[in-house]
Amino acid sequence: MSNKKPIVALIGRPNVGKSSLFNRLAKKKKAIVDPTPGVTRDRHYENVTWDEREFLLVDTGGLESDHEDSMTGLIQNQTLLAIEEADIIVFLLDGKEGLSTEDYRVTEMLRRSDKPVYYVVNKVDGPELEEKLLPQFYEIGADSLWPVSAAHGYGLNTFLAHLVQKFEIFEDDGSGDDDVIRVAVLGRPNVGKSSLVNRLLGQDRMVVSSVPGTTRDAVDSLCEHKSGKYLLIDTAGIRRKGKVREKLEKFSVLGALGTLERCDVVLILIDAKEGITEKDTKVIGYCQERGRACLVLLNKWDLVKDDKRWKKYLADEVERSTRFIGFAPTMNISALTGMGVKKIFSEVKSTYKQYCLEFTTNRLNKILQEAVADHSPSLHRGKRIKLYYTTQVATKPPTFIIFANYPKGVHFSYFRFLVNRYREGLGLDKSPLRIFLRERERKKYG
Repeated sequence: MSNKKPIVALIGRPNVGKSSLFNRLAKKKKAIVDPTPGVTRDRHYENVTWDEREFLLVDTGGLESDHEDSMTGLIQNQTLLAIEEADIIVFLLDGKEGLSTEDYRVTEMLRRSDKPVYYVVNKVDGPELEEKLLPQFYEIGADSLWPVSAAHGYGLNTFLAHLVQKFEIFEDDGSGDDDVIRVAVLGRPNVGKSSLVNRLLGQDRMVVSSVPGTTRDAVDSLCEHKSGKYLLIDTAGIRRKGKVREKLEKFSVLGALGTLERCDVVLILIDAKEGITEKDTKVIGYCQERGRACLVLLNKWDLVKDDKRWKKYLADEVERSTRFIGFAPTMNISALTGMGVKKIFSEVKSTYKQYCLEFTTNRLNKILQEAVADHSPSLHRGKRIKLYYTTQVATKPPTFIIFANYPKGVHFSYFRFLVNRYREGLGLDKSPLRIFLRERERKKYG
């Protein structure tokens, strides 16, 4: 990841409190916290500021040696990649459970990494427990132990004050967040989201597995492309809430929806082999509700490209199901083979450009005047509806207010006519736009 801030990775066995510590330091409930081992499957990043020093904190899946479980092996590979990226490693140990043979194995592996390691003993809730719980942990050969409680915050001030003193001076590269386009990847489970992110990044960054629901946490990856900088957010697959039985999966649905609040453009992946489903339209609906720019990507196109009948059926279904976001570009891709993937960044860039546009009031009012001249609104309770003027109040997406004498009297079909005229007149053929009708305040005479 291209970032000059120090990278601090949280490493340790499952269920020692890595995600709890991550959440406390990040000051937000971003990582999933659950006692089920293996919950945090992908690496998870967050910028943290302590004593005016910034660093990138990485939460990882637990290190386990049981290679009979294929998913466990994938988690371990991701953790090893996080260790390679890290400048400093925080090895979290369980103060209540004590040392395990796995802790010894991890200690040896971390020493071979030749990285600075902090041995942090979690679940030490106060000074009275230090003498009781800490001595056994010196057996792993640590020079210093840092007792903390991720749940209650005990010991964290002391530990972090020492941690930031170890940071080397990292020069700011001057690249702020303003020029980064935030792109979320959404879709049903097992549709190929992580595979697409890997293809876009050019490396195996996400855990890629054929098991639906593999990606439970949203994961951010900064990607520098010739067209610009992109923050790629790989999210858990969204399932219908009524069918989400596991508590853990319910958390992931909320996380995926929360992702929409912090992204600009959404890549909506649809399985071309299975066709568009009600769940897909739900995802599209979520995006529309939040006013996000969208690209509809028909993934696994390589599996259907020779089936003319299915392609015709699929095209009709996609057009019917996405009619309410007809502005969103549709692309045929294959994350597996790379077909069509290279064009995604340029399409995202052009869509985002429209998404951020600002327009003069004169231009907006000219479109309104021409629209009314061509087709005036119908009467409301026998009275003529007057549309006075338009003003832009926001971008991302472009948002306008039209002031009228009887805004509630504007028929839906006429409102849709106005939306189409603004879309055409402003060249917004790829971005969503929002228009609100408001009643103009009447002048008060004394």
